[in-house]
Parts: sequence; C-alpha cells; structure tokens
Amino acid sequence: MLYRLSELEKFWGPFRLFEYISVRAIMAGLTALALGMLFSGMMIRLLSRLRQPERSAKLMGELAKESGKVPTMGGLLIGVAMIPSVLLWAKLNVLVLAALWCLIGMGTVGFVDDWLKVRRGSADGISARTKLGGQGVVALLALGIVLLDPAYRSSLCEIWLPILNGPIWTEHSWGLPFFLSFGVAALFFILVCVGSSNAVNLTDGLDGLAIGCVLITTLILGSVAYLVGHHEFSNYLRISYVSGAGELAIFCAALIGGSLVFLWHNAAPAEIYMGDVGALGIGGALGAVACLMHQPFLLAIVGGIFVVEALSVILQVAYFKRTGGQRLFLMTPIHHHFQKKGWPATKVVVRFWIISFLFGLLGLLSLKLR
Repeated sequence: MLYRLSELEKFWGPFRLFEYISVRAIMAGLTALALGMLFSGMMIRLLSRLRQPERSAKLMGELAKESGKVPTMGGLLIGVAMIPSVLLWAKLNVLVLAALWCLIGMGTVGFVDDWLKVRRGSADGISARTKLGGQGVVALLALGIVLLDPAYRSSLCEIWLPILNGPIWTEHSWGLPFFLSFGVAALFFILVCVGSSNAVNLTDGLDGLAIGCVLITTLILGSVAYLVGHHEFSNYLRISYVSGAGELAIFCAALIGGSLVFLWHNAAPAEIYMGDVGALGIGGALGAVACLMHQPFLLAIVGGIFVVEALSVILQVAYFKRTGGQRLFLMTPIHHHFQKKGWPATKVVVRFWIISFLFGLLGLLSLKLR
C-alpha cells in the first residue's frame, strides 16, 4: 500500500525511496516492532485471564512456569504486529499472499488446538491426525493462491539444491507430463510446509528457544529472498530467479519485527508462551517462503535446529518401538535431553541459538558452493 508513495516522486524526490525493497523491508520491521510494543501489554493481560493448560513445571524449571499463570497463545501478538505491517509495506503479489495464508491458516489450526487446551485446562487439544490434516489443507490452498497468477504456474515445479547450478526438479523432469511434474512438486511443497510447521512447534519448549532460532532463520531466508528476486544478483550467484520474490523479504522483515517483540516478553523468565497458534503459523510460513523461492533445502540448512529437534523425536519413537521400550535420548525433543543431563535451561537456549547461527552461516555459504 505505502509503496505507492513512490509515485509522488515528481513532487518530492525522496518519495522514490518507497519503491526500494530494502527501504520497505526496514520500515516493515520497524512498523511490526512498534505495533507489537504498543499492543503487547494489553494482549498479555487479556490472555492472562484465560485458564492456562497444565505444564511440567519441573521440566521447564522457571519460577514463572511453576506459578502456572503465564499465558499461552502469545503467537497472536506476533500476528497482530506483523500482518498489518506486511499489508502496509509489501506489494501483495501471489507469493506474499500465499505466505500470509500459511501463517494465518496454520496459525488458526494452532489456535483451535490452544483454545481447546485452555478450555479443558489440560494438554489435550485436537488430535494429531486432525492437526496434520488441517495443515495439509492450508498448504494446498496456498498452492491454489499462487496458481491464480499464470506467470508462476510452471516455476512452481522448480526445486533447487543449494550446491547445484540448476534445479533438481522441473516441469520437464524425467519426461513426465506437466500435471505429474507439478503433482510431485505440490506434494513436496505440502510436506515442507507441514514438516516445518511441526518442527518449529517441537522446538518451542524453553523460554526464548524457538523464537530466537526463528529470528536467525527468518533473517537468512529474507536475505536470500531479496537475492532471488533480483535478476542480477540471482544470475551472479547462479540461483533461481523468481520475479516478485523480493517482496517476501518484506514479509520476513515484518516477521522479524514481530518476533523481536515476542522475544522481549518470552525471554526467561517468560511472561508469555508462543503456543501452537504461533509455532505452527510461523513454521508453516517459513516453509512456504523457502518453497516459493525454490529453496526448500536451504531451509533445512539454515533451520537446522528445527530439523535436529524433529529428527530427535522421530529417532526416539523408532528406537523405542524397535527395542521394546528402550530410549535413545533421556527425553525428546532433544533440548529436554540436555536439561535432563543437568544443563540449566538458559544455557541450553543460548547454546542452541549459537548452533542456529552457525547453521545460518552454513546456509549462506552454500549459495557460493556451486
């Protein structure tokens, strides 16, 4: 919306700045930060009035958690901060709309889950099957949004690997007809979005852990989105060029602004928890952003902490079933394993942040390994 101020350049030269993605990204982040700070106190007070679900105070280890009065569903704060910012500063092409839909749609699935837990005062929300089904439908509809613009239909089939000069999957792969090539790419899109959504949710177990890793991952993805949307930069780096993908950088910048506000209140001892409404929505949006710029495997690198957390749960369940009840880790997701070994919660969080930062650097490095 506000990018149209650039049309007033003929009246005052500096108005041309609103055309630049870099300027609008910075403004989107600042706008989300300001909106979040403005409404955070009110939202925390409102959410505090709800009955909170039971939690493991012994495992969480914070006095605030032991009181049982810290509100959940804090992901709503991130949405309130970033969504208006995206609407104000981004050119709403189908890529931005699809990412927004994943954020809102999967966040809605998480909200229903959180709301049922609050109403029941327990950890029982919607069933895992229902949750996965809802996430899958949201991702499928996100694909439908992109298909509204014919210019993106064939490019949706492209899947790139960071270390290669070209895509590993296109509409012409293996000589398959377009509908089969697109079907494979669409299935992969859904799997990435749903997997990313649940991986972030699994990581959300300690004060500041998930949101800190989200900030690092989003910063890297936003930077790559800017490069992917710039023809000269994408050619120089030999990565996929996606017209309009630069606007996803504004989406990511707004998410960073909202996440900074949330971290302000979620740092130990937490004043608010993210809840499924935040974790599922943010994870789904990150998966969508990565796929829409043809870089889903880059997300697996820069979001390495989320991958490790999810894999720890998968390995634990598989090992438990195979050995008839033995455990591979003391507890999963794996951040709880280190807690069981005696690490203070804050030390686990900071060390995971450091590892997440290293994964982010590795992701950036992979752009040149071609």
